[in-house]
Amino acid sequence: MSRIGRLPISIPEGVKVALQDSTIRVEGPKGKLSAEIPLNLRVKLEGGQLKIGREAEEREIKALHGLTRKLIANMVEGVSRGFSRVLEINGVGYRAEVKGTELHLTLGYSHPVIFPLPPGVTATVDRQTLVTLHGADKQLLGKTAAMLRGLRPPEPYKGKGVKYREEVIHRKAGKAVGAAGST
Repeated sequence: MSRIGRLPISIPEGVKVALQDSTIRVEGPKGKLSAEIPLNLRVKLEGGQLKIGREAEEREIKALHGLTRKLIANMVEGVSRGFSRVLEINGVGYRAEVKGTELHLTLGYSHPVIFPLPPGVTATVDRQTLVTLHGADKQLLGKTAAMLRGLRPPEPYKGKGVKYREEVIHRKAGKAVGAAGST
């Protein structure tokens, strides 16, 4: 049996879980999320804990067992505490600001970049160079952060661009000026 899949998921105070056919709905102070439960997997609500089991021992079902447990655990954590992702903007003149549900970015292009935030994701900007994304859905939050990073990925020579806070950019040496051997 899957080591991750057999772990129970404890439900914190203020979080409601509803099981209906092959759908699970989780509701809490940070929002509402729902997901489809794959066939041959069963979810039971037993005394403040969710337990995920499987009905068959086929390879595909075993693979989905731990994945489904982790996705449901992320939903429960997301609606109770939420998730956040921090991005840093490096470069002269590079900055960001939030206007309503849009993120206005100046990233060295000839025009400002307007990035609409998807529903369920909010952003805050500190010192015009730190963008913090908040949301209940971990997958949507990660996808949004990746799309923001993709607008101007960090380059290895000066480190300019948008990067995750914990990301390490390996810097390259520039072109050697006046190298030996030139005549």
